[in-house]
Amino acid sequence: MAEWRDQMNTIEKRMAEGKFVLIAEIGVNYYDIAAKMGISNMEAAKLMIKEAKESGIHAVKFQTYKAGTLAAKASPSYWDTTEEPTTSQFELFQKFDSFGEAEYRELAEYSESLGIEFLSTAFDFESADYLDSMMNVYKISSSDLSNLPFIEYQAKKNKPILLSIGASNLDEIRRAVDTIRKVNDKKITLLHCVLEYPTPLEHANLAKIASLKAEFPDCYIGYSDHTKPTEECDVAKLAYVLGAQVIEKHFTLDKTLKGNDHYHAMDPIDAKKILAAIDRMDMLKGDAELKCLDTESAARSNARRSIVANGDIPAGTVITEKMLTFKRPGTGISPSEIDKVIGREAAVTIEDDTILSMDMIK
Repeated sequence: MAEWRDQMNTIEKRMAEGKFVLIAEIGVNYYDIAAKMGISNMEAAKLMIKEAKESGIHAVKFQTYKAGTLAAKASPSYWDTTEEPTTSQFELFQKFDSFGEAEYRELAEYSESLGIEFLSTAFDFESADYLDSMMNVYKISSSDLSNLPFIEYQAKKNKPILLSIGASNLDEIRRAVDTIRKVNDKKITLLHCVLEYPTPLEHANLAKIASLKAEFPDCYIGYSDHTKPTEECDVAKLAYVLGAQVIEKHFTLDKTLKGNDHYHAMDPIDAKKILAAIDRMDMLKGDAELKCLDTESAARSNARRSIVANGDIPAGTVITEKMLTFKRPGTGISPSEIDKVIGREAAVTIEDDTILSMDMIK
């Protein structure tokens, strides 16, 4: 696995090259896909990895937890119970916590075989330890932003970290970043996130992405998206334009499934649309260098103006400003160089409406 990890460090390499990264958060959605299709949980998880790879997605992410170490039995729900009717966090997580180290290693190896990067969010110390040999990057959930001991424990693995910052204030984000920086000098990616499932479009607050770029210039910035996909991919496009280099979004093969994270997830068709939309944004963005484009050269020459004789100018005449005007095309002396013309003699007779050139004056 170690050799593969060096080869398949897609997230870090793409971000270092300034390229966009799309992460499919499969999470635990494969349980429902398995039930729907009448296949095993492992078969469903692998199917989702395969579909993600074929959609052009760069990495897949799971969630690794045990209900007993994650939530107290009295923990209430915080999601849309019309979509996911379970009202206890413990009861919900208990439905989806059967996988352990062996299963995640099998998924990591399967991802390797397909050429897509694997990672999983650890929700306890044990999983943080055994996932270490399977991942290039640690992803820390918004829910653990204030869990500084756990953040530091994962940061000590000395790998790049993706940190979601949903439901947090600036001082909390700074403390989390400082905690990582004490023990880890690798790149940190801060993911803007809104902890509403789903997030109404009017609550997306994508302007926070630009604020994060300003507040944390040494970090990569991304977006963990919980909005429902739109036909225009406008959320992903605006997030990218504002500076989100990575977008993590829940992934499903059936958005109509009730429960958990299907109702605000992208499916393979959505993923392809998002990637195509980002490619279009890159095409539109182009090159930031402030220079004339090669494709503008003809227009530059013909649409700009030259110094033109405003009447006949006999040879030997000292040229004055009143003898000149400015007309297209811009193939002669530029108006910006008029000081090189005024006060000099005409070397030849210059007829009215003639575009001046330097050999006509002395």
